[in-house]
Amino acid sequence: MQTELSQTLGVEHAVFGFTPFPAVAAAISRAGGLGVLGAVRYTAPDELERDLDWIEAHAGGRPYGLDVVMPEKKVEGVTEADVEAMIPEAHRAYVKELLARFGVPELAEGEAAGWRITGWMEQVARRQLDVAFDHPVKLLANALGSPPADVVARAHDRGVLVAALAGSARHALKHKDAGIDIVVAQGYEAGGHTGEIASMVLTPEVVDAVAPLPVLCAGGIGSGRQVAAALSLGAQGVWLGSIWLTTTEADLHSPALTRKLLAAGSGDTVRSRALTGKPARQLRTEWTDAWDDPAGPGPLPMPLQGLLVAEAVSRIQKYEVEPLLGTPVGQIVGRMTRERSVQAVFDDLTRGFEEAVARMNRIAGRSGPT
Repeated sequence: MQTELSQTLGVEHAVFGFTPFPAVAAAISRAGGLGVLGAVRYTAPDELERDLDWIEAHAGGRPYGLDVVMPEKKVEGVTEADVEAMIPEAHRAYVKELLARFGVPELAEGEAAGWRITGWMEQVARRQLDVAFDHPVKLLANALGSPPADVVARAHDRGVLVAALAGSARHALKHKDAGIDIVVAQGYEAGGHTGEIASMVLTPEVVDAVAPLPVLCAGGIGSGRQVAAALSLGAQGVWLGSIWLTTTEADLHSPALTRKLLAAGSGDTVRSRALTGKPARQLRTEWTDAWDDPAGPGPLPMPLQGLLVAEAVSRIQKYEVEPLLGTPVGQIVGRMTRERSVQAVFDDLTRGFEEAVARMNRIAGRSGPT
């Protein structure tokens, strides 16, 4: 599964694996892909430095990358406290009532919420970059449009390729104009923040729009034949995230959530603004239903919603309140039916890819790998 892009980055397979877990990122790189660590949860630079050091020590000398969340345009002088003050009391009351309805216990006195959205703030992301650029990262990806121009230039000065996610050809063209090296065409099926165009339509549109820039296909990919389909659409690789959530290296800290993921079908996700304020595909739960209910106050815009629900999400996760317990995940969750190692996932991907290529060669009347 090699392409010009994978050869440029020195990886065996054109599989880019996004994950919040250092052990998964290192395992993806060891298996021949490119592990990309999600940085949004790292609000303390020393914690990110610790985990990047760990990846470097456990990736077997293979390349890896970092994914940050930075707005393209900077808003000056706005603090987290300023944003918190914008949250209406009616929304706070709705969260309190919802947690009480399902009997969610309080956090212990003095215990801080483990999930915050401060990683979405530019000053936090810039501190992350100060750490990252002291490590031999090969790829910097941004999940919220193109990074600021000075960040792109800083990456290029260090020989780091820059990728940005796009949900439409129009967004992809903006990335090209901003000097981005790789466009990730993220389809409607994907977990997390997505647009409204499915991968089968989106990928060739983006490939044609930004040529000759390389494009990665994201959304709904969890098998080798789907990797083959993505490459046949013109992509130079695939960007996988959801499939790693049920690997043995993942550290969800929640047996209940793992059970829910393994039991879910491809129709058990929903694109909801319940978590961050922007449409994000996630497991459908009583939590998402409550925020999508027309009788409720409705989600706030980003970043207000994320700050509003931060403590609630931490309490739901800590106490594993199953009716409310969820996570961002794509429609590929229907294929995630058992726990496997990262290497086992790669074995299935490569085997399925070879079978798909052989099948297409037979259809085309050519000889090929069997």
